[in-house]
Amino acid sequence: MRPNILLITSDQQHWNTLGVINPKIKTPNLDRLCREGTRFTRAYCPNPTCTPTRASIITGQYPSLHGAWSLGTKLPESVPTVGDTFRNHGYTTSLVGKAHFQPLLSTPEQQSLESYPLLKDLEFWRHFSGPWYGFDRIELARNHADESHVGQHYAIWMEEKGLANWGDYFQKNWGKNSGPEREHSWDLPAEFHYTTWTAERTIANIEECAAQQKPFFAWASFHDPHPPYLVPEPWASMYDPADMEIGTLLENEMELLPEHFRLTQQEKPDFSAYQESGQANHGFNSHLTDETQGRKDMAVYYGMVSFMDEQIGRILDRLDELGLAEDTLIVFTTDHGHFLGQHGLWHKGAFHYEDLLKLPFIVRWPGKVPAGAENDALQSLVDLAPTFLAACEIPVPGAMQGVNQLGVWRGEAATAREDVIVEFRHQPTRVHLRTFITPRFKITVYRDQPYGELFDLENDPDERCNLWDNPEYREVKGELFRRFVNAELKREPTALPRIAGA
Repeated sequence: MRPNILLITSDQQHWNTLGVINPKIKTPNLDRLCREGTRFTRAYCPNPTCTPTRASIITGQYPSLHGAWSLGTKLPESVPTVGDTFRNHGYTTSLVGKAHFQPLLSTPEQQSLESYPLLKDLEFWRHFSGPWYGFDRIELARNHADESHVGQHYAIWMEEKGLANWGDYFQKNWGKNSGPEREHSWDLPAEFHYTTWTAERTIANIEECAAQQKPFFAWASFHDPHPPYLVPEPWASMYDPADMEIGTLLENEMELLPEHFRLTQQEKPDFSAYQESGQANHGFNSHLTDETQGRKDMAVYYGMVSFMDEQIGRILDRLDELGLAEDTLIVFTTDHGHFLGQHGLWHKGAFHYEDLLKLPFIVRWPGKVPAGAENDALQSLVDLAPTFLAACEIPVPGAMQGVNQLGVWRGEAATAREDVIVEFRHQPTRVHLRTFITPRFKITVYRDQPYGELFDLENDPDERCNLWDNPEYREVKGELFRRFVNAELKREPTALPRIAGA
């Protein structure tokens, strides 16, 4: 019998926000997945921003190949997706929650369904639910918290649930909760929150597949804990800010780092040298934050995770009730990490520390994946598509660049990859970097620049000392460059095999 595939993702979740490794946060349902499956401790994103990584999840390709290379770009509809392959093999495919495969603006060159004014055209969304990017059924929402770009299927759901004045709970324009005095408790009742909606509609799609006795590939794509830090009660006050331990920046820690790191610690930094075509870069701003405010933000961030965890529990319970748990491969992860004061940084940007690149990553498949296990084998989100297909005994298309991790997930192989590559390209030339990670070392190079970063993760797991110019690591650096180039060669896909000499 072919298994069902359930992918559950959060958005911008730090790797240590799991109760099994962090006693300060409550995540009983994710902890349950850890007890019943395997937690992988060295999983990475292919790009630490939303659109590129989300596109990699469904294509099995890196952003530099699939084309959605940055936020504000579009994944071309012509790129084959894992959903296309599943559909061709009799699976029902669905996506509920955040997609973000397309930008908020639409141009003649890049038409976007997720843009204004279409995003708010509820009549359009009442009659369109797919197919789209390989998903038979989509139910989408674009906003985070009370952001103004709310609409699509989520707004229709709120209306159908009886919240006729849903617009009163969202910003009329940007900025309502973006200042230093922003509130953390949202007056939107939790029963109308998009976290509740994502779980409810995921369950509905699974129930429909169960009734039709059809295998499914379902993606429950939760929006939180992505900022703004805003959530309904009781989650907003679930954690005491006084108990939060925000990250730290050590004295002189940034002296050996590229200038854009140091600029973040100025009140009014000048990042104009990094801008191209007048476009700003995520994270290229002052990161100076009042400690009291930081603790409040972190407490609400934890509350957002716990709220999501509760709703994930609803999905898991329904799988049990339907008798589908044994035949469903579940993966929980996030699209990329998040800074909560580590190295003096907040949110995200071109700062390739583990806090931003490393992910929570749990695999459960009863009787197939070891229960209660931890595994440090390297993982990448680009591996999800080929591994899902392999688990269902479906041939993996040659155009996919990810590796099949099924043997590792099942505890039958020690590793499927020797290294991981992470891309970041916010501007075509000004902000373009790439990171190469091995079990011990991590090296980052910048386009057209002599500087970079080299960290020994074994001796310096908190990444406090950049070894790029350290003469004692000259041979290590050279060997990493050789392996880096080799990894670039290995990840080149073979869409079609060679069948003739000419």
